[in-house]
Amino acid sequence: MGRVRTGVGAAVAALGLVAALPGAAGAVGNPQPVPAYRGADGAQAVEGKPSTAGSPELEAGSVYKDSIAPGERYYRLNLDDRSTVYVSAVLQPPGSAEVGYSDGVEVDVVNIENRSCGSPATASIGYEPVPVSAAGARMLQEDAACQGGGTYYVKVTREAPKDGDPAAWPLELRVQREPGLSGGSAPTAAPSVWPSASPTLPGSDPAPRSGGTGFNDARALGSGVWSDDLRPGQTRYYRVPLDWGQQLGLSAELSAGKPTKEYGSAASGLTVSLYSPYRALVSSEDATYDGKQAGFTLPRTPPVAYENRFSADRKVQSVRVAGWYYIAVTMAQKVGEFIEDAVPVPLTLRMEVIGGAGKAPAYTEDLAAAGFGVGAEDRTAAKEGSTAVEAADAAANRSVMRVVAGAGFGTGTLLLLVLGGWILLGRRRAL
Repeated sequence: MGRVRTGVGAAVAALGLVAALPGAAGAVGNPQPVPAYRGADGAQAVEGKPSTAGSPELEAGSVYKDSIAPGERYYRLNLDDRSTVYVSAVLQPPGSAEVGYSDGVEVDVVNIENRSCGSPATASIGYEPVPVSAAGARMLQEDAACQGGGTYYVKVTREAPKDGDPAAWPLELRVQREPGLSGGSAPTAAPSVWPSASPTLPGSDPAPRSGGTGFNDARALGSGVWSDDLRPGQTRYYRVPLDWGQQLGLSAELSAGKPTKEYGSAASGLTVSLYSPYRALVSSEDATYDGKQAGFTLPRTPPVAYENRFSADRKVQSVRVAGWYYIAVTMAQKVGEFIEDAVPVPLTLRMEVIGGAGKAPAYTEDLAAAGFGVGAEDRTAAKEGSTAVEAADAAANRSVMRVVAGAGFGTGTLLLLVLGGWILLGRRRAL
């Protein structure tokens, strides 16, 4: 019977391992500091160079991590002549950093002559030390620059005032390749008219959905009313799948906190930013918060359309491809001057995905392989409210449980065989 105890002990130990896996149990204890941006699992470490000489190569479909002090850093690309390529840079200032509107990041894709392949993309941090993202691109477009295959460079600039923080801040780089369209099917002009009336948002009771720390662990949401909470200086991230032809309607409401002063106000106490599937800023709105109530409704996005990329309006041109759109909701650090920092403030998001999924453009290659598009798994994730991290954790848990089940089955089978052998041997001796 010693083998039985050993087998049970192994199974219990394995079950203990399951319970210890990330996401297997909720956090307990006192409130923790506002969590930092969670980088992408498996991100490759690189070191950008101050010039193109010796700059590291970035490959499409990969995520990289680096750090950047004020100034320029170069990275190398090897591009074909059949696709649009996006390079996003997420700058992550420490929560203790003193920042202003002069702080930010700029991303520019340039050719070997150091000429821009389009307008450089910029993102300003503002007065809150929160992650910001900008995305540069080499876009396929007739008679445009940078259409040939070959060597290109990404120039990432951390902008800062002369007396700004000189320390290097974490930087996350992501390269995404959007295949071209089949010959003769590519539109060349942006739509002139689209439904832009204020959305009618749901008024049902909210369901809890806890946002992530960044793009990599953003919580999936769909149409509905969702509740969460925020602390001063915290940003929560969510993601919503938008298919071709669909629009997004969104509102945010921040309820009362626990006051520490009779009066207080933060001019941009609540900020909501919407990002595209390639992490470019689509739009951003903010509202004053006095510790009692703040809220607003964002203008509905234009319908997702390939031809939006040709618009002169940034809020239109960034809604150019189907996929996961990201929502970042921030409560200003200044709010902590007049409410209790450790007591979370209730947040309500009302969301409506408007319209049915339209027909996708005729791409020459699979769009999903590039990390774009909306599939059945994406719709399921939005319905269940999962994150990419939780999906990976769930897969790991299932793998461990299969090992535990297999080990238990093997031990039990061996025990039965041994007992059966004893019984058979006893019968033979009795004959």
